[in-house]
Amino acid sequence: MLDMLKEKLSGLGVYGWELTETRTRGWEFYFIGHRLDQNRAKDILDYRAKVYVATEGGKYLGAASALISPTASETDVDRILADIKFQAGLMKDPAYTLTSLPVTVPEKRESVDVEAIAESFIAALATLPETDTEYINSYEIFVNELTRHTLNSNGVEYTCIFPSSMAEVVVNARAGDHEIELYRAFRSGTCDGENLRSELARALQFGRDRLIAQPTPILDKPDVVLSTDDAVEIYSYFLDKTFARFKLMGMTDWEAGKPICPEFKGDRISVRALSSLRNSDRDFPVDAEGSVIEDRDLIKDGVVQCFWGSRQFASYLGLEKSSAVPNVRYYGGTKSAEELRQGDFLELVEFSDFQVDPMGGTVAGEIRLGYLHQGGRVTVVTGGSLSGSLTEAIPTMEFSKEEKQYNNNVIPAVTRLKGLTVTGIK
Repeated sequence: MLDMLKEKLSGLGVYGWELTETRTRGWEFYFIGHRLDQNRAKDILDYRAKVYVATEGGKYLGAASALISPTASETDVDRILADIKFQAGLMKDPAYTLTSLPVTVPEKRESVDVEAIAESFIAALATLPETDTEYINSYEIFVNELTRHTLNSNGVEYTCIFPSSMAEVVVNARAGDHEIELYRAFRSGTCDGENLRSELARALQFGRDRLIAQPTPILDKPDVVLSTDDAVEIYSYFLDKTFARFKLMGMTDWEAGKPICPEFKGDRISVRALSSLRNSDRDFPVDAEGSVIEDRDLIKDGVVQCFWGSRQFASYLGLEKSSAVPNVRYYGGTKSAEELRQGDFLELVEFSDFQVDPMGGTVAGEIRLGYLHQGGRVTVVTGGSLSGSLTEAIPTMEFSKEEKQYNNNVIPAVTRLKGLTVTGIK
């Protein structure tokens, strides 16, 4: 199939093409409590073809893509390719260049021990500190070995093998007839058993505390501390603001060589794109377009260094080298996590939903569990909402020196924000 697709794409009469062959080999397990309910193995092969069509003498370039089954007949392939060629011809984006730089990194072809990874997940979950009132309700484990072969019409070709895993866990806490159910999803490359146990032990504690939580009081604008994976939403805002596409669309007014805010009273953030990150489920050194992913500073000490993105938008910004950013590190600040938890503050650890608008920086979240620190006392609270502007909070943000990895993101373990509004229900 791969050879046939290459031949047909080469003879299609288009400006250029890309072809990705992906094989997903994996195991899936479904547990009720700690009892295996069912399991299955999978081995899936698929192809994605993308074509580029130039129009009006090369002034414009359009693109379209489609998935192609490995069992598709030659007639079906011809029809699919003709269809995406037609679709691409209708698009009229300003012309840009495709990836043509040679791949300088060695191919990543280390096989993945799917069985061993799955066993590590099961072993880690079996050693949680459960009780009669705080326990695992159910969990599902998905472990995959992905082999991705990327090639294009400019002679770029690369093969990468990498692991991708996920554990979905439901924990319960109950007191009499009152019961709380918490859902957790952990994405990673392989299994980090120690981190998995630590995070689920916290979830059991959160469930226990949720049973005794009081209504969140009216607080106006307390200092807010974030110490769970919800904080990734905060940090992703900085990555979005250096996205080349957002720059071209007017969704960011940040400029290379300029600070992200006029004045800093807290910590100055640094953001670095990573070519590799251990135990990320996106640990591949070449992106889907065939561009090599390099270590690059996007923001350093609060000053924008460069933008990132696909070849299309990188070309528009005049960037010779650019790529996707599958892995990123947000560097911590000057204080310890313990120091950031001094004084009065509200630490929020559970939301029903938490979002940061990538365009305007609006923060919005429905509070499900928090710990209110006031006058040396700690009160467990629930209900109400968090809102405000991250853009306005950036100058006074503080980050811990300690770091925490959440799949493909490394962020400060504790973040302290000022100026956000907490709407209480009492």
